[in-house]
This record gives sequence, C-alpha cells and structure tokens, in this order.
Amino acid sequence: MINIIRFSKDMTREDIFSAVEEKLNVSSSVSEIIANVRANGDKALYEYSERFDRAKLDSITVSEEEIEEAFASVDPELIRVMEDAKENIYKFHANQKRSGFIVADKDGVVLGQRVIPIEKVGLYIPGGTASYPSSVLMNAIPAKIAGVSSIAMVSPPTYKNGKIAPAILAAAKIAGVDKIYKVGGAQAIAALAYGTETVERVDKIVGPGNAYVAEAKRQVFGRVSIDMIAGPSEILVIADKTCDPRYVAADMLSQAEHDRLASAVLVTDSEELAEKVRAELEVQIPLLSRSEIARYSIDNYGKIIIADSLYDVIDASNEIAPEHLEICTDDPFDILPRIKNAGSVFLGKYCPEPLGDYYSGPNHTLPTSGSARFSSPLSVDDFVKRSAYSYYTRDALEKVYSDVASFAEAEGLTAHARSMTIRFDGEEK
Repeated sequence: MINIIRFSKDMTREDIFSAVEEKLNVSSSVSEIIANVRANGDKALYEYSERFDRAKLDSITVSEEEIEEAFASVDPELIRVMEDAKENIYKFHANQKRSGFIVADKDGVVLGQRVIPIEKVGLYIPGGTASYPSSVLMNAIPAKIAGVSSIAMVSPPTYKNGKIAPAILAAAKIAGVDKIYKVGGAQAIAALAYGTETVERVDKIVGPGNAYVAEAKRQVFGRVSIDMIAGPSEILVIADKTCDPRYVAADMLSQAEHDRLASAVLVTDSEELAEKVRAELEVQIPLLSRSEIARYSIDNYGKIIIADSLYDVIDASNEIAPEHLEICTDDPFDILPRIKNAGSVFLGKYCPEPLGDYYSGPNHTLPTSGSARFSSPLSVDDFVKRSAYSYYTRDALEKVYSDVASFAEAEGLTAHARSMTIRFDGEEK
C-alpha cells in the first residue's frame, strides 16, 4: 500500500525517496559489450541478438519489404491515430526551429551565428517488456524538423521470429526514419557510436532504454552526443479537495505501470483526498494488465504527501522536480507561474498525462530523477549545433589589435599576442 507522509519545508527529494534504494551495477558488463562490438562489429551484434533476444538473425538491417509488411499488418485505426499524433507533434515542434543571425557594423566587423543540423542521428527504441511506437514519433519528428539528413533507428528483435514489433516499424515509416536495424541493448548503442560493417556511425544518440542502455549512453558520451541519461518514469499530481480520487489514482498508475522503479506521487493539502486516493489505488491496481509492476512501483516508490497549504504543495513539487506534473485544480493557470521545476506540465482536471505521451504535441522525452531543475524536454534544439563566425577588415583589426595583444600578454600567452601584432609591427613579411 502506498505510503502517506507529511511535508516539511526542510524536506528534500532525497528524503522523500529514501525508503528504497535499488540500483543495478551494470558498468563493467556494459564496458565489455562496447569493447566486443568495437572489436568484432557485426559478429558481436549477431551473437548478442541470439544470446539476449533469442533471435538468430540472417540480417541486422530491416528491409523495405519488412517495413511495408509490418505497416500493412497494423490496425488502420492505429495508423490513423499515429498520423494525427504526428501532425500535432510536428505543429508543436515546428515553433522551436531557430535561425542564425548576423551582426554587422559600419566599421568593417561582421559577426554571426549559424544553426546547423546534426548530420547523422541514431534513435534507440525499446522493445522489451513493452514497445513504444510513440517514442519513434517523439524522437524522429523533431530531428526531421531540424534538418537531420540521416536518421537511423535501432530496436531489439524481440517480436515474433526475430522481428521488430510492427507498430514500431509503422511509426518509423510515418515519421520518415531512414534506416532501421534489428539490434537492442548496450550493443546497439555501441554500434551507433562506433559503427560496424552494417551499422553506420552516428553523431548523436537519443531515446529511452533500460539500465544497460542508459549506462552505454553514458560510456559513449564524448565519442558521440546523447540526449540525456533517462531514469525511471515519474508523475507528480497536485490536487485539492475538489478532485475526483478516481482520476488522481488512474493518472498515478499511468506511470507506475511503466516500470517497477517508477514513482507516482500525489501532493495535496487535503487529508480526506489523500485517504480516498489511497483506497482508490487499491481498487484500480488489480484491474491493470501490468498490475504486478504497478503494485511494486506504488508500494515502494509511490508517495502521498500531505502539505499544510497550497503554497507548501507547490514547494514540495518544485523540490521533487518531476518528469510529469499534473495540476488538477479548477484554476491551474494560477499555479503555473510558481512552478519552477518540471519536465512537462498538464493543466486542469481533463488533461491527463497520457495525452502528452501519445498525442497532444509536446515531447514526451523528459528530464527525470530531479534533473528538471537544470534540463529540458527533447526538442528541435537537440538536433542542431551552433557555429559562430567573425570577419574583420584590416582597418577594423588595426583599431583593436593592441588591446587584444595586451589581454593575451596578461594571460602569459605571447603567441596569441604576436598573432595580433605581427600584422602591424612589420616584424616579419
């Protein structure tokens, strides 16, 4: 049964979630996998697919015929929903696209910044205990808007006969993914980062995964860029006495069913609501297809926090900095300006978090584990890089070269200074 605690102003996120510490030490295993893929390429990938996914593959690459066959096998109604979701996601993210700028003055100086798409991006899409075609759309569409020229997708061959789940392949076709490989786990991350005979090396890797995938992304960072190190799913619901406890419990369970380590939290100033939600969770958990996962999550990482006032409720939420935040009150826009730390915010009693997972438009790849204090959802910005440039005429440089030289000399960098003065002092020609 979920734990009810009372919030105090000195309480930290670590205090709230200190009851259970459950971490997997996977670093050495992941290091071995990465080293094997670097040394043996495709051979290692085939061996790991047979070992971990029980799939004896003839080819790592997903063919166009396989994609078309998968697309045709998916329920047309799901195809329609994914097409609608694609449109919503595109409309939202198109507003994030940036242009460069130029700053010029009349004294012969031109400065500017270019916004350049990353050339090659790899998407990791899970396919273990559940498959997530929604993640394909959320990762590929912003990359497309940014102008990425090559989008590769990896996903484990855990469907029938060593295939990728048809809905994932259908989503990849809808989103415009360029290449698809039947490989998962840390070995897929290694293949994207270093390349093999079949898998082309990319410049950035994005997408969620298990502890092995997260650790592999951590280890290859620097060789390639990554989006973030994603932790277990989180939801925090701010609710008052006017809320329907059935809605609150259902929304909490929408994330608890993701993962045994997922956290579902209610913060309220109503003891009555707290007790009703606790009882409602016990009613709803047995109804779920993933009830065992949800049960463990709620019992070990779920929390109901009672605060003395709405101000304390908001303070508790900001301290936790949740991945998903629901503000289930009659006037959510009154609270929104006071929210400092949250990945994605859902406002009102009729905006449940799954809207964001699948359909509404904002990205569902979000900062977890309190990192919403300093990081942001996946966006078009994650698929571009910025490059600055400068131009000075001779006359413009002559006006400032001695200042720059003196600055360099103050730092003890005489070669820097000489690079400036040599153009005007006539020391060498």
